[in-house]
Formats: sequence, C-alpha cells, structure tokens
Amino acid sequence: MIVLVLSVMLFIFIFQAATILLLEFRRPAHATAWLFILFLFPLVGFILYYFLATEFRRSRKARKRASRDQRRRAKLLGMSSNVTVVTEMPEETGFSSRTRLFRALLKGGELPISGKNRSEVYNNGMDTYEAMLKAIGNADNHIHLSSYIIRNDEIGKEFQQALIRKAKQGVKVKLLYDGIGSIKLSDSYIRILRDGGVECACFFPLRPSFLKKRMNYRNHRKIIVVDGKIGFVGGINVGDEYVGKNPRLGYWRDTHLRLEGDSVYWLQEVFLKDWEIATREKPDVPAYFPDHECPGFEAVQIVPAGPNRKGDAIHDSVFAMSTAARDRIWMTTPYFIPSASIAMALHDAARSGLDVRIIIPYIPDTWLVHLATLSYVEEMMRSGVRVWQYKKGFVHAKTLVVDKLVAVVGSANMDLRSFFSNFEINAHLFDPKAIAKVEGDFLKDLEDCEEINLQKFLMRPRKQKFKEAMARILSPLL
Repeated sequence: MIVLVLSVMLFIFIFQAATILLLEFRRPAHATAWLFILFLFPLVGFILYYFLATEFRRSRKARKRASRDQRRRAKLLGMSSNVTVVTEMPEETGFSSRTRLFRALLKGGELPISGKNRSEVYNNGMDTYEAMLKAIGNADNHIHLSSYIIRNDEIGKEFQQALIRKAKQGVKVKLLYDGIGSIKLSDSYIRILRDGGVECACFFPLRPSFLKKRMNYRNHRKIIVVDGKIGFVGGINVGDEYVGKNPRLGYWRDTHLRLEGDSVYWLQEVFLKDWEIATREKPDVPAYFPDHECPGFEAVQIVPAGPNRKGDAIHDSVFAMSTAARDRIWMTTPYFIPSASIAMALHDAARSGLDVRIIIPYIPDTWLVHLATLSYVEEMMRSGVRVWQYKKGFVHAKTLVVDKLVAVVGSANMDLRSFFSNFEINAHLFDPKAIAKVEGDFLKDLEDCEEINLQKFLMRPRKQKFKEAMARILSPLL
C-alpha cells in the first residue's frame, strides 16, 4: 500500500514537473524558478504556477485583440493632424553611422519617433510633484492619471484634493491605479474621489485577477496626461516616500519627465488602452488628441511594453542599444536582474573596452530582489563592468545613457519582471540637451555612491552567497 501511494505521488510530481517544462521551454529561467518552488512545495507550487504563470498573450483571443487594438490606435491618432514622424536622424546626432540601431528602435517599438517635442527632466520627487500639480491645476478639458502606487498620505491627499477641485470645475478626470501596487489604498480614499466627480478604476484587482490568472501582470506605468498636450512619465508614483519621508530609506532619488508635443499623443494612447482593459470602456474622444502648438523640436520615442503588446519592446530596445554602443553604457536601476542576452551584451561591451557603469541601491526597499541583484554583481565586475551603490538614500531612477546617442527614462527596471511581465512605459530621448541632463544627473549621483571593490566583494560570507544564489533562482518571479 505504501509503495502504491509513493508511486502515485511520484507520478503526480513528474506530471507537474513535465507540464512546467513543456509550457516554459521558451523561458528556461522561469522554468527553473517554478521547478525550484515545486521541489520545495509539491502540489502547492503547481497550484501557484497554474494561477500565476499563465501567459496573458498566449491565447488566440489576446492576439486578435492586439491586432484590432493596433488598427483602432491608428484611427485614434489620426484625429491629430500635426504629428511629425522622424524617419531619419540629423547627421550631427551620430545616427548616420548607426543605421542598424536606428532601424531596430523604429521597428522594435510599435510607436514611431516623433519630432516635435519639448522635454524637461526632473531628478527628485519634490520638483516632479510641483510640476504635476501645476499642470493639473491649469487643466481645462481632461486629466488622465495612472500610477502603480497611490498612498493615502500627505502627498496622496494633496493629489486627491487637486483632482477633486478640477472635477468640480467641469474637467473630466480619470484615475487608474494598480490592484497590487495600491493594495493598501483605502476604500474611503477612492470613495471621496468618486463623490467629488473623479472617475476611478482599479487595474486587475487582487481577487478577480487571481481567479482569472492575471495577478502576475501588474500595471507598473506612471502616466499623467493633461488636456492631451502635457504629459508626465517616469519612475515616480504618488506617495510621501518619494519626497524622502520614509524613515528607513531616507532621501529618494528618482527620475521623471515632463513632455509636450507629439509624444503626449502616445502617452494618451497607452493610458486609454489601459483604461479600456480595466473598465471595458472605449473612450474614443477627439478632444483627447487636440492639435498642439509645442515650439520644441526634440525627437522622442514612447515605448510601451506589456502582455497586451506585441513582442518585448523595452527589453529588445535595451539589448539593441547595448550591442550598438561604441563608447559607454551608463545605467541606473533599483533592481538589476538582466536577461541572459542583456547580461551577455554588457559583458561583451565591457570586455571590448567600453565604459560600462551601473548604479544600484545600497539601502534596498525589497531585500529579496536586492539579494538577486547582488548575485549578478560579481560576474559583471569580472568582465569589467563597474558597479556603484548609492548611499545618499534610496535610488529608484530607471535611466540608461548610450554614447551620446540616446537616453532612456521610464518606469521599467532592468529586471525580468519589467521586461516580460509588467505593463511598462519608457521614453527614448534623442535631443543632445536632454541626453546631457540625464548624463549630468548620473555623474552627480556617482558623487553620492561607493564603487564596489571586486576583491572585497569576493570575500563576503558564504551565508550571504547562499542567500544570493537562492534569490537568483527565484528572480524571474520577483
């Protein structure tokens, strides 16, 4: 009898392991992580896999919807008559000898490079919130705000009251928040907003998204669109910690963008699609895409990525930039869990003599993810990559500077979750002044960092190395 029971249990376990291997053969890192969980928690691990690991875009229905959405987006954006699409870069930008990279960026993202924009880069929460609230206060037609995290704290209440004031003035206000990122947000906070005339929607609420096997897919974007003419995008959510009020993390270093011009249309398009996913409404309103009079001529590309989009645009663009670099790759990220291809690109760049630098936190906000990040540091430094830890506070900025060609600012971390699971959005900046601003902030941050010494790092305790190894196995799921 015991032999029979053990045989049945072994058969069930082998079936579960084989199922994971068959479904995840295209993603070996995910397969390894789930098999590890299965070994630790037989049956329970498989149940978790069933509810958490199903690919959002695997179904035929999802693929058809993506194609239909793409056609509808073209119609929506056709409401604007003055979009300037960049098909080639001026010779002085350096792209004349980088046609391969330029084509990769054009074809890798669904959205084009637009040419009539003006950008402003912010490097802290206080200045960003001031600019956001000013734009919200000046709104005449509509305000669309999407944030992964919204807190019911001092900053959160300031935004709450600002949105209610505009709604009472007749401005159409929509607020979208993530069901997991804002899980601590109270019902009373949302009720006050709705009573004040603000439309609110939760993106994939916890319980329904678990039952529909969508809980693993989070809307990590941070977008504000005001009157279809001013937009914000970057790494800053809505909460007191972003102005340094978290006692453990202290000063919060982040990067955010204010945009005017063509690029705001694309931010609008992304917000409206997310709103449709959350509410099943299709707000096709011409006033959301008004003609603008932006005096700037900066080239900007908005790059959304997520399960509802074709391909992995953000991952592929980072890879294309890393392989095309000739001089430097400067990266800031709170979480560094690269794909095998991006890790190899960084290794190859450093071995080739390029200046490859990465800034990561010294004080983490999530210990398990930080351990996984540290697990990649040794191999990076062995190939010549220089790694710094930010010690002034917590660094949450997600930026990338490649040569003097392009700078990236957005919501996506340099990790597998942002690359392949989350709904994310980045902005590619091609204007020399904008690139110089991101570059200058990076150099300033280095003054508040300590470079990790490889020899000292190799001497860390075995217990630390073991914890890093375990975190790395689980990293595709973090």
